[in-house]
Amino acid sequence: MSTSDLDLMERLLAERACERLILELVRRLDLGEPSTVSDLFTPDGVWEWPYDQRRIEGREALREYFGSRPADRLSRRMCTNILVTVESPDTATATTYFATYRVDGYTENTLVPPRPPANIGHYQDTFRKIDGTWLLAKRTLVLPFGGPTERLASSAKP
Repeated sequence: MSTSDLDLMERLLAERACERLILELVRRLDLGEPSTVSDLFTPDGVWEWPYDQRRIEGREALREYFGSRPADRLSRRMCTNILVTVESPDTATATTYFATYRVDGYTENTLVPPRPPANIGHYQDTFRKIDGTWLLAKRTLVLPFGGPTERLASSAKP
């Protein structure tokens, strides 16, 4: 079966499921559940950043990797231009542009003055539908604009 065999509703539902998966991953990273990001990947799922040859493979390795984020990290990712392409009833790809605002040394209930994004780039995603559920099979980070994560001074207050 090819994508031309998918009716419009099947295609739209697949696109929306993949888009929601992208947004759920960002929500978990930014709002305090980073280790659970691994549950959004296939069992053999991969996250990679070719720039520094970083490659994390498999759910347990992904859980450990994302769960090791500093506890005092504050981040917000702005995602846009999400373009999902359904390639078959069980596979899809997507490109998503993002900007990441991030600092370490954050103290709860402290307002951090605005700063430029730490990273700007895009994700290249591959999805697989397993047992009726869309999951990330591979996420590749393409980062043309990036820098180190700023560490706030311990007395950071606006």
